Amino acid sequence: MKIRTRYAPSPTGRMHVGNLRTALYEFLIAKHEGGDFILRIEDTDQERYVEGAVDIIYRTLAETGLIHDEGPDKDKGFGPYVQSERMASGIYLEYAKQLIEKGEAYYCFCTKERLESLKSVVAESESGKEITKYDKHCLYLSKEEIEANLAAGIPYVIRQNIPATGTTTFTDAIYGEITVNNEELDDMILIKSDGYPTYNFANVIDDHLMQITHVVRGNEYLSSTPKYTRLYQAFGWDEPIYVHCPLITNEEHQKLAKRSGHSSFEDLIEQGFVSEAIVNFIALLGWSPASNNELFTLDQLIEEFDYTHISKSPAVFDMTKLRWMNGEYIKAMDSERYYSLAEPYIKAVVTKDYDWKLIADLVKSRIEVFPDIAEKIDFFDEIPDYDLAIYTHKKMKTDANISMNVLLDLLPRFEALDDYSIPAIEKVCMDYVAEKDIKNGMCLWPLRIAVSGKQNTPGGAYEIMNILGKEESLNRIRIGLRRLSR
Repeated sequence: MKIRTRYAPSPTGRMHVGNLRTALYEFLIAKHEGGDFILRIEDTDQERYVEGAVDIIYRTLAETGLIHDEGPDKDKGFGPYVQSERMASGIYLEYAKQLIEKGEAYYCFCTKERLESLKSVVAESESGKEITKYDKHCLYLSKEEIEANLAAGIPYVIRQNIPATGTTTFTDAIYGEITVNNEELDDMILIKSDGYPTYNFANVIDDHLMQITHVVRGNEYLSSTPKYTRLYQAFGWDEPIYVHCPLITNEEHQKLAKRSGHSSFEDLIEQGFVSEAIVNFIALLGWSPASNNELFTLDQLIEEFDYTHISKSPAVFDMTKLRWMNGEYIKAMDSERYYSLAEPYIKAVVTKDYDWKLIADLVKSRIEVFPDIAEKIDFFDEIPDYDLAIYTHKKMKTDANISMNVLLDLLPRFEALDDYSIPAIEKVCMDYVAEKDIKNGMCLWPLRIAVSGKQNTPGGAYEIMNILGKEESLNRIRIGLRRLSR
């Protein structure tokens, strides 16, 4: 059987990293076996629909390389691939009515007020949250009462009929066989009062009709899976292979919330991360490769991904690790792409007419995300008001007085230079070091402080002076001398 997976997001805003992980795992499962990856838009929850969210879905999948084989824009005979469009054929109501005929579902005419009265706090639940378990009141309505209510236009929903006794068993690829007492299951709504199917019901119908073989989702859906199992059994359909993924938590081991500031793909892109690093990182949020590698291209992930290696334990969103990983991708990036990504960050800080590509080269191996660039290059526009104490460096055997003498000796030598290239600047310094019989650092430390005003800079004095140019470099050395002579 050909593997067919589907990513079925709701268009409710930016793509959460948990949803992106689902899409990635679905994609990898399909592509590892040469199967098909399908995009289906689940827009049945009209209250949560966000304008422009469908575009975000398409854009995110394209930027991450998760190219779908079928979808709203690529109908291969299983469409429509948008649930609201599929409703037009009436398929969801049709299948719900089939369940009513089988005794597996029933009309429910209960008002909001009656449903509110059923709410209770379950002491046994860890959360102690208020929950509702429907009491099957409308299951016992006579055929005549049901027909009269329908004829009168009384609003209704259609509910699944879960037996009050017995158990339901299903198998998950990660968690194994799970058995649940039916008395713990509620009669979930299949068709809402607005005529739309619920997410849970539409998923089962569409997955069957689209011949989906593997369903990946978060482990928060484990509790709903027995209800899906009963629907498959009621229709006499084969169930897909369920793959439930572990929870993604923050570094405090709490569920990664939208308000965290880095919970969505777009959040991370805006913070200077690159798509390849994000995909690589998210792949490892709950999955362990057979090798000890941590850096994977998408093609390498396709080759190595084995969903049976997904963990049951919560996956921690480790920002330190993501930053490191992103830095590795930046180091390996080709120059053209790197320049295009770095340029806006450089030009936001450096307004003078310097060669920004040379500046970009200086920081490439020294940043983890692109916003790191700003603090590393801010001295190019204007030298900061630095503390003279930074001229003192025990290892370099220099202090303010020694630094002043070194700069006084070097200044006329730089003034005499016609060629202000890196080799020419380096020769001046090395000739001076040889002449004075001193360590390199005694010359280069005060020089770098004078031209940058910082202890730590990307690149050394030669590179910085080459970018600043002769006039600005000499000006900064003179400023340093004035400050040291006070």
